[in-house]
Amino acid sequence: MLDFTGKLAKYAVLAGGIGGLGGCGALQNDIDVPLPFYASELVVECYLEPGKVPSLAVTTSVPYLGVVLPQVPTDVTVTLTLPNGTAVPLTFAPNFRALVDTTGEKFHSHIGRTPLVARPGDVFKLDVRDTQGRRVTGTTTMLVPVAIDSVEHKFNDKTGAERKAYFLTNFRDPSTPNDYYRLQLHRGNPARGALRRRPEVDYTAQDRLNNGRAFTLGTSYRFSANDTITATLYRIDESFYRFQQSVRDARNANGNPFGQPSAIFSNVQGGIGIFTVLSGTSATKVIPR
Repeated sequence: MLDFTGKLAKYAVLAGGIGGLGGCGALQNDIDVPLPFYASELVVECYLEPGKVPSLAVTTSVPYLGVVLPQVPTDVTVTLTLPNGTAVPLTFAPNFRALVDTTGEKFHSHIGRTPLVARPGDVFKLDVRDTQGRRVTGTTTMLVPVAIDSVEHKFNDKTGAERKAYFLTNFRDPSTPNDYYRLQLHRGNPARGALRRRPEVDYTAQDRLNNGRAFTLGTSYRFSANDTITATLYRIDESFYRFQQSVRDARNANGNPFGQPSAIFSNVQGGIGIFTVLSGTSATKVIPR
């Protein structure tokens, strides 16, 4: 998303063309370009998972020409309301190491104390507010997970280091229209923390062409013999699917002078971000020789 600061941005403008620079050097003139005032907003990312301690990341949006690292406010109060109406406060306990860690650990600013109990149909509510009067709210419902029917692989016809296998994840889409999925593939032994690292594959899909039919999600030839692969299939709602797509589009457009600027889709009110329940199933396979 392209944001603009209220400060003056200085741009160097060449006063002469390439053909006019011969024998006189580059002429440069600094000009001040006033940009509109930008009001910072709270940015919330909260992915609830059954059986895991609830956590979320609260940061603030910054101007497009501002600092790169996320700004983590320290005066934010977070409350998660459970389906039975119980209000659970999440404590400010940021794991700043995750901001620079390459293992794939998710950054969080607030975290609960006990694992989450969630069943299909359960509705959760989120309330995030700071001392400046900013407030973000959201509501999400856990969906019925879709089981993985099978996982399989197939090697190419090459030898040596070039012998690689693709990986297929098979499941059946429900008869209901407008279903959305997120598939993650992790390489390594789950018992040794492989699922906490960055996924080898991470993408989203919808059932527009496969509604109520067998569904297969595949990869390129990228896996080797003896690799342990864990496929995790999340059934997600449309808002999370649109959020993921908008983040991808914004990344592709960033720094591209020919790209169309893309705003981040949000399903929260009063700020920017996403609040959802990850409803998933998994299957693990060791690729044989």
